[in-house]
Amino acid sequence: MTEVRFYQLKKHPLERVLPKLLEKVVSSGARAVIMAGSQERIAALNSVLWTYDPGAFLAHGSAEDGYDSDQPVWLTASPENPNGASVLVLTDGASHDGMDSFEKCLEIFDGDDERTLTQARERWKIYEQAGYPLTYYKQTAQGGWQIRE
Repeated sequence: MTEVRFYQLKKHPLERVLPKLLEKVVSSGARAVIMAGSQERIAALNSVLWTYDPGAFLAHGSAEDGYDSDQPVWLTASPENPNGASVLVLTDGASHDGMDSFEKCLEIFDGDDERTLTQARERWKIYEQAGYPLTYYKQTAQGGWQIRE
């Protein structure tokens, strides 16, 4: 069963957190699909992944780039897995009907936005009722992660 991890952003925005999480995923030998709420958001995240650190390179692509099966990180607004990823990253309240085909699902949301916080709580309940193994990470004031009990 897919392991679901919630990441509640407090200190840093998605644009700062996502590249570091993806570096960990890729360095472990896994591939990821990042699903966002719109094509515009995909374009913005694509730009972030190219520019977040001048000394880093995180190979990634989207439908505009092609070579989907070769990309270790795939950006999409559609429920797909063209690169055979084992890690699904959901942002902007996106959902993926094929979540069970992934080993891990990372739900990343803004903990300071009441609407997204409420949505995350609702999704947590749905996953919990379905029996998914769940972990909740809350970003600390220093920008690290603390497991919330």
